Formats: sequence, C-alpha cells, structure tokens
Amino acid sequence: MTNTRPLATAELECHSQSLCTKVRSIQVSASRSEDGTLDLNFILEGELPKLSLPPPSPPEWRFGLWEHSCFEAFIRPMNGETYREFNFSPSGAWAAFAFRSYRDGEAFTEGPPPAVETRRTEARFELNAILAPKLLPHASAATPLCLSCCAVIEDDEGTLSYWSLRHPTGTPDFHHPGGFALKL
Repeated sequence: MTNTRPLATAELECHSQSLCTKVRSIQVSASRSEDGTLDLNFILEGELPKLSLPPPSPPEWRFGLWEHSCFEAFIRPMNGETYREFNFSPSGAWAAFAFRSYRDGEAFTEGPPPAVETRRTEARFELNAILAPKLLPHASAATPLCLSCCAVIEDDEGTLSYWSLRHPTGTPDFHHPGGFALKL
C-alpha cells in the first residue's frame, strides 16, 4: 500500500450569478501519495434527476467538457506560474490543458490518461480521478501544490451553475490565480 500524505477537503461555493437550488453541496478532497500521484474526489449531493449528468461511456479525451456538467481541477506548483487544467465529465470523458501563465496554454495529451471512476445514487454523485505524477505541472513528488477545484453543473433545463473553492472576480473565472485555494 502506498503511503498518502494528509487529505485536504473543502466545500465548493456556487457563484452568486449562477445559483442552483437543485444542488445541495459539492465537496472536494485531494491527497498525494509519496510517489506524487494526485487523488481527487468530488461529491455532489442534490436532486440528481433534475441535473444533466451524462451516463457512463468509454473514457476518452474530449474538448469542450466545460460547456456541460463537469468537474475541474487547476493545479500549479506552489509559487509557480505554470499550471494544468483537468476536466472530468460524469460520463468518464476527460480533457487536459497545459498553461504557461494565466490563460496562455494549449491542449495537453502527454502521459497516461487519468483514471476516472464514478458512483451514483438518487441523491449523490461521486467522481474520483487519479492523476499520475507525469500529468502534473513540473512538480516533483515533494513539491507543494496549489489547486483550484471547480465544477460546472447543468440542470435539466440547460442552465449552468459555476462552483469553485473561491470566486475572486465578479464573473466565474476558474483560471484566476486567486482561486488556487487548496494547498497540498
């Protein structure tokens, strides 16, 4: 069994411009193993039948996941400027992007795909994503990381709500440096 460093857990907040009463809460937890593997776990609780959560499908890299329900993680080394963005659809599709600085980046397809698992009940959806160290931005296993964990949730009427650890601007901006609030 691989030793895991302490777990960081936080609640995501819905942006005030996109309130969604069909979601009660979204929680995220993150941990890193000694080899640098990052384990992310998102738990959404709410009225799942009234949300648009795509059914499971074969995992594949897919652009535009943020246009519908997806869970996201932005990861940068502590005191660094480069970062990676990962999008995880409830279907199992995923996407990754590498950024040199704020919103200056491109699709990232190197390394092994993340391992994504989902579980669903009537009122709870859980997504677990495991990212190999090769997927993380220029960080050794000992490098402290800052994360901005987020979610875009689409309801059954097609309305999007934006959830994040922190909303540092008046409009939803998951890339904003002020949103990297979870430290590992």
